[in-house]
Amino acid sequence: MTQRRDSRTTGLAWALAAMSGLAPVSALAQSGMAMEADHAHHHNHAMMAAPEEQNEPVQPAVPGMDHSKMGHGGMDHGEMNIQGGPAPADARDPHVYSDGYVLDQGAYALPGTRQLRMADEHSFGSVRLDRLERTDSRNGNATSYDAQAWFGRDYDRLVIKAEGEVAKGKLQDARTELLWGHAIAAYWDTQLGVRYDSGAGPERGWLAFGFQGLSPYWFEADVTAYVGGNGRTALRLEAEYEILLTQKLILQPRVEFNLYGKNDAAREIGSGFSTGVAGLRLRYEINRQLAPYFGVERSGKFGNTADLARASGEWTTETRWVAGVRFWF
Repeated sequence: MTQRRDSRTTGLAWALAAMSGLAPVSALAQSGMAMEADHAHHHNHAMMAAPEEQNEPVQPAVPGMDHSKMGHGGMDHGEMNIQGGPAPADARDPHVYSDGYVLDQGAYALPGTRQLRMADEHSFGSVRLDRLERTDSRNGNATSYDAQAWFGRDYDRLVIKAEGEVAKGKLQDARTELLWGHAIAAYWDTQLGVRYDSGAGPERGWLAFGFQGLSPYWFEADVTAYVGGNGRTALRLEAEYEILLTQKLILQPRVEFNLYGKNDAAREIGSGFSTGVAGLRLRYEINRQLAPYFGVERSGKFGNTADLARASGEWTTETRWVAGVRFWF
């Protein structure tokens, strides 16, 4: 009992000292910890004390402070400035978008053309010029192009492909395709449409069917079969790969092969394996939409096509140096 009163007296003395600035805060904290430990140690002895001693009132540590008003029962929450009550009359329902309305059974939607749509339901378009280049070979200089444009959605879209060569101010050879593409896998589209050949020789029309996409090991592939008039058939294969030397410097190998089912002497095309091109281009991407490049490629004519070329006094193989730009928007 004496120790309990001594601890109470000591706590009161420290409190008065703290109020007068005579004791440091750290010392007060240590004293408080000691008082708490002493109180826990003598708790059982206090329970056994006489009734008059247990009911002895305890004075507050700081005079004038009524701790009874600090409990939840004595705190007036109404004095706190907390917003409450009903929402304003012009408040918007958070579950309804702008200009929306509420349907039956609590369902929310947007009226008319404002109805929500998924991303794959929107139509997009793009134009990409893979190659716009100037070539230099022993047959002279020429300008070549290879472009592709599309418009539509993720699963169905209209595709236009164009490839050709202009030399000596004339269009020597051109291929234009109008296709309808449909996605059959995450990286593959089927394409069905028509092809039109023009240039120095007679014009030709074809029906086209093929596949285009990204094959395993990140090869971009384009394989198309054609059926033309008078029983003509053709097959075109193209593949390219991108090697990232840095984030902006890219080395691109590319190959292209053409096969025909029958001779077409008017366009100097022979049956079988007809032509092939293998090239290597190094481009620098100023940004993702614009990249100048230079490179070299080797082209050749084979089989009956080579025989027709030699009969006309033309080279069957040649090496061409190329420089150009690639861009898209």
